Parts: sequence; C-alpha cells; structure tokens
Amino acid sequence: MKRTSAFVVAQAVAAAAAARRLAPGANRLPPMVARTGPVAGTVSVVIPARDEAERIRPCLAALVDDPQVAEVVVVDDESTDGTATVARALGATVVAGQPLPPGWVGKPWALQQGLEAATGEWVVTLDADVVPGAGLVGALVDAVGHHGFDVMTAAPRFVCSTLGEQVLHPALLATLVYRFGPVGPRRAVRPHRAMANGQCLVARRAWLVAAGGFTAAAGHMTDDIALVRALAASGASVGFLDGTGVLEVDMHDGMAEVWREWGRSLPMADVTPWWRQVGDLAVIWLVVALPLPRILLRRSSPLDWALLAVRAGLVVATARAYRRPAPGTWLAPLLDVPAAARLTWASVRPVRRWRGRTYAARPVPPARSAGR
Repeated sequence: MKRTSAFVVAQAVAAAAAARRLAPGANRLPPMVARTGPVAGTVSVVIPARDEAERIRPCLAALVDDPQVAEVVVVDDESTDGTATVARALGATVVAGQPLPPGWVGKPWALQQGLEAATGEWVVTLDADVVPGAGLVGALVDAVGHHGFDVMTAAPRFVCSTLGEQVLHPALLATLVYRFGPVGPRRAVRPHRAMANGQCLVARRAWLVAAGGFTAAAGHMTDDIALVRALAASGASVGFLDGTGVLEVDMHDGMAEVWREWGRSLPMADVTPWWRQVGDLAVIWLVVALPLPRILLRRSSPLDWALLAVRAGLVVATARAYRRPAPGTWLAPLLDVPAAARLTWASVRPVRRWRGRTYAARPVPPARSAGR
C-alpha cells in the first residue's frame, strides 16, 4: 500500500508539471501563413549539406526560381558524393566548406560559413531535406516582423511514408511536447526551456552576425537548441512557430532510422543538466508511458485514466504535424513505452558521432569566433 501511495504521489507531482507545460497549448500563436509577393529586404537562403546529393534536389528546386529569394548558398561540408555538382546544376551558389576547426561540430560550422558568405538583409537557413512551400520566405519574414522576434525557427509538417514511421515518430514527438510544451507559446519561456527547430531558421543577417553567428552552438550536437537558449539568455527575443502549412520534411527512411537517428538527438544531453534530464524522464515515464500499461494490467487509478485522455488529446492536436494520410499516427500511444525507453537510453549513453565524424564527449570552446 505504501509503495502504491508513493507512486500515486509521484505521478500526481509529475502530472502537475506536465499540465503546466502543456497549458500554453490552449492559447498558441497562430500557424504561419504563406505570404506571396515582394519581401521587405533581400533574402539569402543558406543550406548546410554533407553528402546530400540524393535529398537536396526538392529543396533547391523550390528555391532557385522563387522571386522572394535573392540567393541560395549551399555550404558543401566536405561531401564525398555529388552534392556540390547537384547544387550548382540547380543554380545555387556553392561554398566549399573548410575543415572543422577545433571545438566545432559540422552543422554549426557549415552554417557559420554560409552566414559569412551570405549577402542578403535576411538569412534563412534550411536543412537539405526540407521542402519549402510557396510563400515560405515571405511567411518567415512577415512572422519575425509581426511578432518582434530577433530570431525564429519553424516546425515543419513531417512526411512519414511507412506505417512504422507513422506510429513511432509521433510517439517520440510527444516526449518533446510533454517536456517543453507546444509550438508557438505566446509568452517567452525561460531560456533553459526554450525550444527550436534548426531545420528552418530566420534572422536579420547583421543582427545574427553581431550576436556571434552560430558560435554559441559550435560544439553542440543539439546545435539549434544550444543556439536559441544562448541567444535567449543574452536577452534576445526568440520565437518558435508552427510552419506546417509552408514547409515539409522527410527526415528518415523507415522506422529503424527514426529510432536510431531521431532518438539520438531527443534527450538534448549536451544542453541539459543531468538533474533536469532526470526530472524530464520522470515526467515521461509517470505521465506518458505508464498509464496505459497500468490500465491494461488493471492496476490503474483515476489519474491514469485522466492522463490517458490527455494523451489522446495530444494525438489529435499533433495530427496536423503530419502529411495526410498518415493513419499510423493515431496508434502512437501504443509505442509510448518504447519511446520512453529510447529517450532514457540516449540520455544515459549520448552519441557524439554524426555523418562519419566523432566529436568530443563534451562541447569545448570553439577555436574561431564568428563574424567576417
């Protein structure tokens, strides 16, 4: 009895923490809307690319003839395939990436070089697997100006082609929402809880250069979170909006890759103190993963049923984050236990290897500062 009571108390505390994080979802900023027509200022799109010859074509095809884009800069990060050839053939300006300086991880270093090469008043950074919709650039610039953000990132609509992806991906996505809240909070969150999606970022180029560019993210595998948290801590206004109507991304080829690659980055171990990770894992296990098994085992309390109802509501709320039809997304709660286990394992054993490079166990100060 005492053990059960202790569990119920712990679950209630975790549920209160989750409720506080989910509450902003009731009054979020609206999703971005495509804005066609002229943009107030020139825009450079920077794309970091390492061995992306097979995936970069749709992204470039949507950008090179876009009248809202002044230039597309692809930073070829020492690719071993034909990334640079494909980019040039599609009309992009290719910057040959320089070798990594000590203290830098590949993506932020490529972004830094792209920022220094860009000439537009605005800089938009996109990952190579992002497919921009018509009016994306206008939507980004409009949103930054309208909300007064210094820097903003946007959440995409995910393309999950297989049933396994459709079930596992939203289960993993739920671990982010329960830890950090929904996309589009109206009020600024505390810097150490700020969220971002580095697949799509926008800022005024001069402001970003003056802020140090991507130096704050130099040694971080979770570079997007490291960047926005550092900028927010320095007083910058940081935004994170729903961009599902203006950009899509097909991140993974199958369920196994979702498990391996996305599960690797979700713990954010390089930007989160261990004690916060422990607290977040407790919320995920007590509030998300265990209620359904407890109900099936007939060991549930009324709180378990309430938590399962909230989880079902989140399934409905996040459905727009996926390209339809994606019937597997409705089954995501069935994989909440494996998702929690993946998050736990990746927190205990963080990976510091990516695209053939192995990085230091902990971020170290970069050897080169930002700026031209």
